Amino acid sequence: MKTKSTSFRVRFPVFLFVTQLVIVALYAAFVTYDEHADARFQNNRTNPMDNTVYRYYPVFTDIQFMIFIGFGCLLAFFRFYGFGGMVFNFLTATFAIQWAILVQGYFQFSHEGKIHLGLINLIYAEFACAVVLISFGAVLGKTSPLQLLVMALLEVPVFVVTEWFVLKYLKINDAGGSILIHLFACYFGLGVTFVLYRPCLNEGHAKETTSYHSDILSVMGTLFLWVFWPSFNSALTLNGDDQHRAILHTFLGLSASTLTAFALSVMLNKNGKITMADVQNVTLAGGVTVGASVDMMISPAAAYALGVIGCTACMLGYKYLSPFLARRFRIQDQCGIHNLHGLTGLISCAAGICAILMANEEIYGPSLYEIFTHRAPVEGDPKLQELQMLIPGLQPGLGRTAREQALFQVAAVFSTIGVSALGGILTGFVLKLPYLAPPSDDFCFDDELFFDVPPDYDSPLKFNNTITSEDSAA
Repeated sequence: MKTKSTSFRVRFPVFLFVTQLVIVALYAAFVTYDEHADARFQNNRTNPMDNTVYRYYPVFTDIQFMIFIGFGCLLAFFRFYGFGGMVFNFLTATFAIQWAILVQGYFQFSHEGKIHLGLINLIYAEFACAVVLISFGAVLGKTSPLQLLVMALLEVPVFVVTEWFVLKYLKINDAGGSILIHLFACYFGLGVTFVLYRPCLNEGHAKETTSYHSDILSVMGTLFLWVFWPSFNSALTLNGDDQHRAILHTFLGLSASTLTAFALSVMLNKNGKITMADVQNVTLAGGVTVGASVDMMISPAAAYALGVIGCTACMLGYKYLSPFLARRFRIQDQCGIHNLHGLTGLISCAAGICAILMANEEIYGPSLYEIFTHRAPVEGDPKLQELQMLIPGLQPGLGRTAREQALFQVAAVFSTIGVSALGGILTGFVLKLPYLAPPSDDFCFDDELFFDVPPDYDSPLKFNNTITSEDSAA
């Protein structure tokens, strides 16, 4: 124990100092301001509303809240791993955002050899960070902070390259990130946990438990995520009616999944009571299931139905699929990310494909070609000129049919799952290196290994044991 503690004392700070030196050097060499943050392009006559900060900052703060407080509290549900859940979330998120700004900047925001940094870059980087934090959920309590940082270091480039390829070459519609965020994060995390399989944990762990206070803290995280999820789903949609629909659909999906979760929790509990794990996770399913079609004209009733369907799949996944995967396929999914992000992400993708197949001008009017930009007529098509009279600034598209666009969505789903799972497996092999100070089975789900814990951190356990002994004696 002392040797491992000593090695961690050296390796962890060295990793952070070295990576920070490299990152600041890369920022100095390649990062500059974009036109909305550069004083050379602003003056006293500039209309403040022409600066993107007024459009993006409210959404940015909402997503910040989700990343650092929502995820942080949600991951603090283990009784003896509250520090680890919240603090390692804080650590990993900060590192992932820093790194994503560079990697995404190279692929999406690079001009003339420089990455042009603005608020929109931070939002994209926080989406990449959300991917890492979702994957983190699969290995919660079983990894060292050094392993988590290396996972972020490797996952961000794999995600960014996948995102770049899918958006540039497959050219899909995925406003809420069901394919590129939820599916990618889920199957990457499952790939990692498959390689880091611990046979002893299948029989349970003495500290793999919750407490009254840890469950309350975790539900607070759920509530924060629930409240701000409409901002997450609508952040990058078109201004106006698209963004408006995204907010409405997300709220309806979340409300439907919440009420369904309470009903199913009681129904499936043999004692007829509410299970806190269901409240913490299953209530959020609707936010994922509406993601792929969140800006489309799917109707309020469909958004509600998607919330119900996603919640049901998520609940059944927690009850039956997760234990089966752990038993038969060596997948110890600690936070059930396959249920909340994988199953619901697949349902969302199927709904999005159906919505694309049904989309036509009768439903959308000319704005069909703004929402589904790749279905717009090609350059030189007389119809494009007619549409540009109705929608000034409409860009030429690829002239895809609804069926062609749907097939590209299917291709994106399978390619994303394949790349993310392979990336997760390879990352898992890297994380198994002893240099990264993985905790032993005995110290999983335990803050004491990496933190100076207060004297009473395990007092609930001692208190319970004391009560039990007294009751027995009586």
